[in-house]
Amino acid sequence: MTQTRTISIVQGDFAVSADPLAVMSTVLGSCVAVCLFDESAKIGGMNHFLLAGDDDTASTDLKYGVNAMELLINKLLRGGADRHRLRAKLFGGARMTRHARDIGASNAAFAQSFLDGEGLPCLSQSLGGTQARRVVFTPTTGAARMLQISGPAPEAKPPPAQPKTEAITLF
Repeated sequence: MTQTRTISIVQGDFAVSADPLAVMSTVLGSCVAVCLFDESAKIGGMNHFLLAGDDDTASTDLKYGVNAMELLINKLLRGGADRHRLRAKLFGGARMTRHARDIGASNAAFAQSFLDGEGLPCLSQSLGGTQARRVVFTPTTGAARMLQISGPAPEAKPPPAQPKTEAITLF
C-alpha cells in the first residue's frame, strides 16, 4: 500500500506540488480555498485566503485573495503548468456568524470573479452555507473530496444564566 504525504494548508498559506503521493488538506469557514491544477503536467496547488482584497491591496499578505491567487498561479507556471490547461475547484465562503458582515460571501464572489477575469474554468464548487468544510485535494490529478463539518454555525455566546438564589431578608 502506498503512503500519501499530507500537506496542510493553513490560513494565509498556499502550496504547489507535482508529487503523485501528495494530498493537500485544509479546513475552511468563511475563508476560501482555490484548488488549481494542470492534469496534463500533473501539477496542482491550493491556497487558503481570509479576505478578498483587490488589485488596490497594498499588502503582499497571503491573507488577501488577490495575492494568494497571483502567487499560486505563478508558482504553478514556474513548475511546468500551462495557463491554458489550468482548471479550478472552489471551496468555503460559509457564513459563520449572523451578527457580522458576510465575509464568506465576499470571499466566494471574489474567487469566482477572479477566475472569470483570468479565463480559468471552474469545474466544481462548494461555496456558501453555514457550515465549515474539510477539503482534501490531490494536486496531480485534480481530485477533491469535501466534507461539511456538522453542527450549527458558531454564534456569539449568550450571557451565562444567573444562578437561582433563595429570597434574602435584610434587617
